[in-house]
Amino acid sequence: MLRRIAPILLTLVVVALGVTVLAARPESPPPRQSADYVVLVGVAGLRWEDVDPQRTPTLWRMAQDGSIGSLSVRSVYRPTCPVDGWLTLGAGGFAAWSGGPPDGQCPPVDVTVDQPDGIGANLPQQESVVLRNQERLPWGTVPGALSESVRCSVAVGPGAAVAAARPFGRVDRYAPTLPQDPAELLGSCVLSIVDLGTVDGEDAASRAAAARAADAQLARVLNGRPPQSLVIVAGVSDTERPSRLHVAVADGPGWEEGWLTSPSTGRQGYLQLIDLAPTALAALGRPMPDRPFLGRPAESVGGRPADLAAAIAEPADADREAAAQRQVAGGFFTVLAAVQVVLALAVLPLLRRARRHAGPHGPKPVSRRVVAVVELLLVAAALAIPAALLAEAVPWWRNAHPAASFVGLTAVLLAAATLLVRLTPGYGSTLGPLGAVAGLTTLAIGLDVVTGARLQFNGVIGYSALEGGRYAGLGTVGLGVFVAGALLTGGWLAQQVRRAWRPMVMVVVGGAAVVVVGSAYLGADSIGAIALTAGVSVAAAISAGGWLTLTRLAWATMAGLAVMVGFAVVDLGRPSADRGSLGRFLAALGDGTGGLTVQRSSASNIDTLVNSPLTVLALAGALLVWFALLQPWGGLMRLFGIYPAIRAAMAGTGVAVGIGGVLSAAALDVAGAAAAVVVPMAALSALRVLDHAADRTRPPGTDRPSDVIGSGDRTGDAATPAAEDATRAGAPVEEAGAEGDRGRGRMVRSSAEVATG
Repeated sequence: MLRRIAPILLTLVVVALGVTVLAARPESPPPRQSADYVVLVGVAGLRWEDVDPQRTPTLWRMAQDGSIGSLSVRSVYRPTCPVDGWLTLGAGGFAAWSGGPPDGQCPPVDVTVDQPDGIGANLPQQESVVLRNQERLPWGTVPGALSESVRCSVAVGPGAAVAAARPFGRVDRYAPTLPQDPAELLGSCVLSIVDLGTVDGEDAASRAAAARAADAQLARVLNGRPPQSLVIVAGVSDTERPSRLHVAVADGPGWEEGWLTSPSTGRQGYLQLIDLAPTALAALGRPMPDRPFLGRPAESVGGRPADLAAAIAEPADADREAAAQRQVAGGFFTVLAAVQVVLALAVLPLLRRARRHAGPHGPKPVSRRVVAVVELLLVAAALAIPAALLAEAVPWWRNAHPAASFVGLTAVLLAAATLLVRLTPGYGSTLGPLGAVAGLTTLAIGLDVVTGARLQFNGVIGYSALEGGRYAGLGTVGLGVFVAGALLTGGWLAQQVRRAWRPMVMVVVGGAAVVVVGSAYLGADSIGAIALTAGVSVAAAISAGGWLTLTRLAWATMAGLAVMVGFAVVDLGRPSADRGSLGRFLAALGDGTGGLTVQRSSASNIDTLVNSPLTVLALAGALLVWFALLQPWGGLMRLFGIYPAIRAAMAGTGVAVGIGGVLSAAALDVAGAAAAVVVPMAALSALRVLDHAADRTRPPGTDRPSDVIGSGDRTGDAATPAAEDATRAGAPVEEAGAEGDRGRGRMVRSSAEVATG
């Protein structure tokens, strides 16, 4: 009776754990009014490398007294050109002025601003821009939402007019240039938006001159700022390809000497352009619009170095790292995919000839030295991503040749990790390399997540602040590798215990992985946690034996749905500003805008599927498994029959990465990252199982060496757990030799016994 209900009980445990982990998240304190006036100052293209005490003394002093951060200016198109940056600022969500991305360098802000009465202004194109953003773009953004949330706003300059224009095009008060004494103008409305020009190009002298001119105007703004005001200076856009991180400085009551941080990024010192609109309203104590901003109000947190030069060096260094990451990441995954494809082709003939025949006739086996080298290459291939992650602990991007530095450092770490696996006790056993690689992979990714995901952030195998999709927690590649490593580790550990305890081991290891992935304090990936819950349920259900039947797959699906529904109920109960992605999506379905989310997700899946080198990894791995490893000569079916816990781990991994990739709009990226670990280990383990397929040994109770036939060098007991599993699972028992061998009392030993000897 207990054995029948055990899968149900374990599934309920996993579901309860998943819902609990996803529901626990830090509560955001309600925003409180901190200013009577807000002045948003924009300088398109301004980066931290442009700021120093000589060129920009005013901004330097402002940064010394206020809070600073790195600003991601992501919007609809990349790069975010100045007019799109200003429009996004005023919308509080991703918006675009024109109908397509720029060709090459960004054009200047060229908009028609009519001034019929000399007080305000009108943008005749605004209504068509609003219509395009709401009907043709997948974000449903409302340009002008910020100005609509206050009674009166001021705009200075054409860029500011784009940000301050209401949805029907009206700018309440407008000045084409900043007055010599702007005090009266800035004090006429609670919200002022000021355009101080553009800092563009890569020529140091021209950038310095533009930054100096903007700083001189900023001095006039600060001299004329109203009392009890918050002034925010932001590099509101890029000016050319590629995108960069930009300046963000806030100065006012409650914003002294800290790091600017937003819940939308979850990382200290980082905020997004879409956060500036809700930050302004929160500081003024005004309610958010009916359709919530995509951004969240920023705040100032402590921990900033007292020395401003040292503090500014951090965001400047992060910008360099993110730029270097973009240059290296594509090449790294392309090379990894190519290497794994070549290894797959090299493994095929070895699989064909790996089975050693017990009789005097048969194909000549491959040299053991060749097999040993290929095995080490497979280990290295599986450890490539963890090695690249650890390389981020050294600032390779500061080198004059960052790509070469990264390659050299990763190669050294990869060689060290491969040597460590080779020297691990038990390497010679069938599952020894798999267990060691899975353990190292899980440890590397898990420790990084637990310590703040500092290695993944702006890392080659992580995520970039320039892309703006994620700033903290577990990234797409990290999710795939961690899921594979954790479930394989669980399978390896489960294989070491008795059959009845294996589901419990899988649940314990898998449950811990769900906590790491889904906790808002750690991995912060609710979709990944839901997918992993389904994978753990599958693995636990078949870890003691049996195949992945429709019933068991249904149980796993129900487990994932149960976690999703439970989390959705909790998430929908939160205030709209505090909801996660799932809660926001369900709320959007309720108000009829959920189709936009589906459209964005579908477009992202297609784009990633076509352009990502991880797609090649996933497809190449699937082809190798289906057309080689799962064939009668491939060895994987034999491995699964002998080691059901490993079969369970791999099946659970497939379920988890499949669900996680689709739901997170990552297509096959999650599966490709997992395949980079799982497929080499599956091939290596299959080679070893085939190598021992014809091994024979003495029967139980026989001690004479003369009774042993065959080339096997290990002994074992037919009553071992693996042998028992092989018998129950119907694994074939290889026999060799003539009938006379059995007549003389000699016993042919199954590969199950040899592999666990």
